[in-house]
Amino acid sequence: MSEKKHTTTSGIEIKALYTEARPMEELPGEFPFTRGIQKDMYRGRLWTMRQYAGFSTAEESNKRYHYLLAQGTTGLSVAFDLPTQIGYDSDHEMADGEVGKVGVAIDSLKDIEILFDGIELKDITTSMTINATASILLAMYIALAKKQGADLKQISGTIQNDILKEYAARGTYIYPPKQSMRLITDIFEFCSKEVPKWNTISISGYHIREAGSTAVQELAFTLANGKTYLKAALDKGLDINVFAKRLSFFFNCHNNFFEEIAKFRAARRMWAKITKDLGATDEKAQMLRFHTQTGGSTLTAQQPLNNVIRVSNQAMAAVLGGTQSLHTNGYDEALSLPTESAAKIALRTQQIIAFESGVIDTVDPLAGSFFIESLTDEVEAAAWTYIDRIDAMGGSVNAIESNYMQNEIADAAYQYQKEIENGERISVGVNKFTQEEEGLTEVFNIDDSIRKLQTEKLEDLKTTRDNDAVGKALQRLHEAAKGEDNLMPLIIDAVEKYATLGEIADVFREVFGVY
Repeated sequence: MSEKKHTTTSGIEIKALYTEARPMEELPGEFPFTRGIQKDMYRGRLWTMRQYAGFSTAEESNKRYHYLLAQGTTGLSVAFDLPTQIGYDSDHEMADGEVGKVGVAIDSLKDIEILFDGIELKDITTSMTINATASILLAMYIALAKKQGADLKQISGTIQNDILKEYAARGTYIYPPKQSMRLITDIFEFCSKEVPKWNTISISGYHIREAGSTAVQELAFTLANGKTYLKAALDKGLDINVFAKRLSFFFNCHNNFFEEIAKFRAARRMWAKITKDLGATDEKAQMLRFHTQTGGSTLTAQQPLNNVIRVSNQAMAAVLGGTQSLHTNGYDEALSLPTESAAKIALRTQQIIAFESGVIDTVDPLAGSFFIESLTDEVEAAAWTYIDRIDAMGGSVNAIESNYMQNEIADAAYQYQKEIENGERISVGVNKFTQEEEGLTEVFNIDDSIRKLQTEKLEDLKTTRDNDAVGKALQRLHEAAKGEDNLMPLIIDAVEKYATLGEIADVFREVFGVY
């Protein structure tokens, strides 16, 4: 009888025994950064422990931020509700039933002021998961930093701002691709001058993976998108040695422990080559810096406490793979937004890995392993095959407009689900080792009264702000959107006058159209 074939999620065959690998000549902190972007990695500085949070109103989210900061989190990550993500105020009919559900509702600068009440923006780094309306949310954050008296040259954080993966895998886009790319490159240009420590994009593989891609597809499509952003910025006349230092990445960490580690190591090596080929000579512009989130789609509603073990495995793989920043999911997230106790266990998981496991004591602990080195090479080779195919199509925008990426992801998702359903792939508690009673009673719910609260705040805002000044600011923005000027200063001006997110997004809808 022939032996069962063992493969990774990407279909890379795993041999029973590895007895050789190509010789390891690379050193950490040096091109091509396979082994990490810092010479001493976590001996010098731990990864940032972020906990992604945001729900209901700015007031409620602010309480959770203060709780997380008190528990030892070292950076905030803001989740926004769907209306905020697609440019609608909470009182818009399209927002009905969605306000405050999957993140915090932000309608104006007033909400951002409440969201960060009692938190000095100069003292923390903030990551904002926002794409189509990234320019507006960043403008609000900058406006608040100015009000707090912070030096804009010193504030740091990340805005996701990765619209290409929205078209490919997630769906919260508003405007056509070309106009969306304009807003993104305006942010690149503005921040390189005014907010130089801000990461202007977090090129995201996370959602590509959540949509069902394999590890190799996640890597290839993310880097192909990254390459498209590099070229767009170069076309705008920006210096790759300046702006490429402010690009960061956001990856998923899934269940296959060794494949995920290999993916992260291959990603750094590939990005170093891509940036160098496009003219980057500064090592910092060739470095792939990334945030990792453990795989949301791997969490099961069945026997939810099993998710604690899944998250621990994934977090350990991310650390062994050399992440700069990490969010660990709550064990109850397949059922609801995480409860405080689940969020705390998730954070403690990172702290135990950092302070008790010993994995931080040496750089790239798995380097030289015959298996890891061979797998890193195989993951890389498979990802280049996809990138070469996308390049032949003329880049990511064409690959998305022709539905190539979407179809590849859909096929992989279908294959994965089929394997779960026919038992080829085991999911503990789902298709094996099942039980009747799950035993988890506490879940976190958001009710629909949030929309009423936000609507009242909007009504109040519109009667107290200077509506004449708002109208003029929006008119200036409208005129500029028809031309080629950088739009960021005008967006900041509008939010400072308390124009709402929806009002600004509507200006762009009118000029750019919708996709």
